[in-house]
Amino acid sequence: MACATRSIRRTPDMALLTVRNLAVRFAGMRDAVPAVDGVDLDVAEGECVALVGASGSGKSQLLLACTGLLAAGGAATGSARFAGRELLGPGGAAAGVRGSGIGMIFQDATGSLTPHRRIGELLAEVAVATRGCPRARARAEAARMLERVRLPDAGRHLRHYPHELSGGMRQRVAIAAALMARPRLLFADEPTTALDPTVQAGVIALLEELRQDLGMALLLVTHDLGVAAALASRIAVMQGGRIVETAPTASLLRAPQHPYSAALLAALSAGIDG
Repeated sequence: MACATRSIRRTPDMALLTVRNLAVRFAGMRDAVPAVDGVDLDVAEGECVALVGASGSGKSQLLLACTGLLAAGGAATGSARFAGRELLGPGGAAAGVRGSGIGMIFQDATGSLTPHRRIGELLAEVAVATRGCPRARARAEAARMLERVRLPDAGRHLRHYPHELSGGMRQRVAIAAALMARPRLLFADEPTTALDPTVQAGVIALLEELRQDLGMALLLVTHDLGVAAALASRIAVMQGGRIVETAPTASLLRAPQHPYSAALLAALSAGIDG
């Protein structure tokens, strides 16, 4: 029995992810500013777009809304379409495409990996659940995927538990787990947070290599404009739940049009100069 493979229908100039007037509110905040407030965003096949902004600006809530993972009391309105399928609402396809269509790397790699399951079991289960792989083949794929994400001594780590790995290794395992489903679009929520600079650079290089090799789109959430500049062809700047500027990366770095974008760029420059 073979694993299911994804069927990609590419339509020129058609976005893979289309978000229109997306708002996220939580119970008890009727008069408060929405966590996400009327956001429009497109991500094309194979493209990397970065959502950049401070903590609490709505970046992560946008990803969670599109994957049906909002916390209790959260509700999303507007439209988010993945490959033409509406993700939001009671009949939305968020749960159906999560994993197989849209992969997710969470900010806390440790929390996203089941602590009592060995790494090999964790990865194999993704292929079994999302693609119907026989377990023997899924285990073999898990070993190859750990090698692909450049986890040192990959075969040995198949038998380890998440807590036995370093933070950088756990992040690579989290990336491998998301890719076991062969998604067309990968959501990466602060994938380099809490990693030291050397490990961070390695994760950035790995994500770019995998995106190009697999032809996958990437929607990156980060507070770090430097990380966004290293990976994304376009950057959307979020402030107070809204996207205040969207531009090609080179254009935004050269001449930001919104004061908040300019402030982020100034902070990046100060960090480099310091």
